[in-house]
Amino acid sequence: MTTPDAIRRFVEATNAGDTKAFLETFTADAFLSDWGRSFQGRDQIARWNQSDNIGVQSRLRILGIAAADGTCRVRIAVEGKGFNGEGDMVFTLDGKRISSLVIS
Repeated sequence: MTTPDAIRRFVEATNAGDTKAFLETFTADAFLSDWGRSFQGRDQIARWNQSDNIGVQSRLRILGIAAADGTCRVRIAVEGKGFNGEGDMVFTLDGKRISSLVIS
């Protein structure tokens, strides 16, 4: 499967450390869940980004991607000064932006 544009931009912005571009990948009212911690809207996602993503110099690499039931499940490798390892991210897209991201 070809990586949807919003997911590609999410990864590229993270890897470039570009917070503005990263936040623009989300809808204004997007939802993010990171192992049960919930964040609603870009302001809260910005706080998560600072504590768990760009703020800890994360670098992402897509290992696999599959679409099902209106979502894209992405297996991703993470390196940086925070979490290091592999995990799944389930994206729900709304046009060219991410409306929901569940990390597990």
